[in-house]
Amino acid sequence: MKVENESLNTCSFSTFNFQLSTLNYNIMTKQYNTSYIFGITLVATLGGLLFGYDTAVISGTVASIENFLITPNGLGTFALGATVSSALFGCIIGGLSSGFFSSRLGRKNSLFLAAVLFFIAAWGTAFPEFLFFKHGESSMGVLWAFNFYRILGGIGVGLASAVCPMYIGEIAPAEIRGRLVSFNQFAIIFGMLVVYFVNWGIASGQTDAWIHSTGWRYMFLSLAVPSLLFGILLFFVPETPRYLSLINQEDKALSVLQKINGKERAAKIMKEIKATMTETVKSKLTSYGIKVLVIGILICIFQQFVGINVALYYAPEIFKAMAGDGSTDTAMMQTVIMGLVNVVFTVVAILTVDKWGRKPLLIVGSIGMAIGMFAISAFAFKAFLGTATLVFMIVYTASFMMSWGPICWVLVAEIFPNKIRGQAVAIAVACQWLANFIVSSTFPPLLKFNGALPYAIYGAMAVISAIFVWKFVPETKGKTLEEIEKIWKK
Repeated sequence: MKVENESLNTCSFSTFNFQLSTLNYNIMTKQYNTSYIFGITLVATLGGLLFGYDTAVISGTVASIENFLITPNGLGTFALGATVSSALFGCIIGGLSSGFFSSRLGRKNSLFLAAVLFFIAAWGTAFPEFLFFKHGESSMGVLWAFNFYRILGGIGVGLASAVCPMYIGEIAPAEIRGRLVSFNQFAIIFGMLVVYFVNWGIASGQTDAWIHSTGWRYMFLSLAVPSLLFGILLFFVPETPRYLSLINQEDKALSVLQKINGKERAAKIMKEIKATMTETVKSKLTSYGIKVLVIGILICIFQQFVGINVALYYAPEIFKAMAGDGSTDTAMMQTVIMGLVNVVFTVVAILTVDKWGRKPLLIVGSIGMAIGMFAISAFAFKAFLGTATLVFMIVYTASFMMSWGPICWVLVAEIFPNKIRGQAVAIAVACQWLANFIVSSTFPPLLKFNGALPYAIYGAMAVISAIFVWKFVPETKGKTLEEIEKIWKK
């Protein structure tokens, strides 16, 4: 490290050159095969991109769904809301079942299953009349079919949200694991941005009648392209060495580790992995104590209870209120600004998570979110909604994206011991989706009751989350998964 520090002191460029010099150092010392690891990570993060894509694709189709599936069947806003949010039920199912699939099928095959579900959901939601109904004619049967396919896509999202970070975490070397798992969050946000542009491109210059009859189908169908690409590319990546060891395929596990780390280091890591697999500890969730499971679940719950999905799902409506005149154009412009901020600060997390550590970023992020939400609450209480509110909303989202957004997934992927990781991640992610549903569904009534109350609640949750991290979450920076496991044994 002395040689590396001397080279950094002579560097005239800042962050980029630091990352480049670190990368070159690792390549020269053969700590790990950088190009191979990043190639695997890029394939795995396509699952995160599909997660974001499938979650956000509905945003451009709500009016068309109401026009084609809700109004002709004599239904109202409740049915529309249930249809729009039906994928969330699939997300909870997918999160819960991810433990079963990742343990029985493996991490890689579970991702392949998610790709298949995304592909089927893309075609099914685009053409819900397929096989059983006449194309273009609405009925309750078509509505049920549409919701069935949305739930299938939600199961894919739930699977991907649990297995993608788990897969990357089990493949990545300890020194860059945080950075690589953080790419998954970047992919989620990027997937949302991509689908916004895809929806806009399909609808641009078209009449409402065409969008309601045909355009909305193309929006859902567009998910088939990245789904197919994801499924094909998965044939070219390996199963994780931790899972291969779990099913007693140690020769294959060692081969993967050698491709990633080189022979000498792979042998050392393999020895550590085998030690955790041959212990007499049973693979029950409570084998390592209840504390690790509770901490993992609370990390996921706090990521939602700080209110981020209110900012993501309701941003246009919030910004309309801020504009004062209900201007959609102003609201969309401000939403785009916030989206760009999300991407930039996710990159900040990627560049710093393995340098500064998980705990400092989480605590700083919690403080920033608390400041943002308490300020917005105060403005709402005083009925002052303007540019200052936008500034503090950006402070809030930027703080989340550089901390709880990506680092929640990093910790979920690494803190659970090898023998219970699949089951524990499944429960934690299912709790996360349930918390997502609770926060998203309670925001409108809370806002109606008192315009300042929900933001104050999210600010308070941010403060509690900082205390929780400070007191209970261990620092995992630079530790192998097996070294982290020893923390819970103590």
